[in-house]
Amino acid sequence: MNKPYNQSRRKFVSQTALVGGLLATSQFPFDALAKPTDNYDEQLTILHTNDVHSRLDPFPMDGSKYQGMGGVLAREKLIRNIRSEDTQVLLLDAGDIFQGTPYFNFYKGKPEMQVMSMLRYDAATLGNHDFDNGIDGLVKQLEYADFDFVNCNYDFTNTPLEYHIKPYTILRKGRLKIGILGVGIELNGLVPDRLYGNIIYRDPIVYANETAHFLKVRKKCDYIICLSHLGFEYKDAKISDQILAKSSTHIDCILGGHTHTFLDKPLSVKNRNNQDVIVNQVGWAGLQLGRINIFFNHKKHYDYVSNFTVLDVKETSV
Repeated sequence: MNKPYNQSRRKFVSQTALVGGLLATSQFPFDALAKPTDNYDEQLTILHTNDVHSRLDPFPMDGSKYQGMGGVLAREKLIRNIRSEDTQVLLLDAGDIFQGTPYFNFYKGKPEMQVMSMLRYDAATLGNHDFDNGIDGLVKQLEYADFDFVNCNYDFTNTPLEYHIKPYTILRKGRLKIGILGVGIELNGLVPDRLYGNIIYRDPIVYANETAHFLKVRKKCDYIICLSHLGFEYKDAKISDQILAKSSTHIDCILGGHTHTFLDKPLSVKNRNNQDVIVNQVGWAGLQLGRINIFFNHKKHYDYVSNFTVLDVKETSV
């Protein structure tokens, strides 16, 4: 029987660059994710996380609900095996990378960024806790990120982040052109003023729609993903992923964070044009890895969506 894999924090930080070559193959039955039909030209596999909160190790074996679960080593095995099966894979994160374990307390975000670069994340957005060491602290750690951070509704003008955060990025996977934008929650009241400085919050619905229109109409993207740190839903009228989806145009998929919501499967929401928008979130702490397979027909518009799968991430011995 596999036992939870334990490793000291000091040893882990020193060896993260070697993880990829040391781990054994995951035993997840990927044949269970068989393609539903052969009537398609392109497949895009979207993998995503949110609210990992510096949880690089699995939860300790202390009798708690999540003991032995999570950890970046287990996530790496899953991602590596998925990439071996599917060639057109995106790996994305919806924010709150920092804060939650001694890794952040001692190293201020460096190992988190190094690990995400090692796992070859393609893009991420910012969460409110990513400002917990201030703007200057965030900028210092961004040098270790080999991927883009995107946000279109924060105005970073005249702040140290002005030239570090993009409103969107465009990635090519095979013949597909994928537009990725980001939106963030109102920082006022969540983050001390001194930590986010002169960043101005703007209506995420307005700016997400403007950016998505630009990506679809001007840049001719085949598929548009919004990385959101707004939250899945609220009891009041506060803007959430569901409200954004209902108010959106051109956005095909919203991958969210902030509310730590575990979903059994992604939600499908009708937008302003009565078109389906996928909304998903996978809890927190790296306990789950979201997977969505998108199939495209010959016109490069997605034909249908299938195989919604959430993979439990559990650390095992190697």
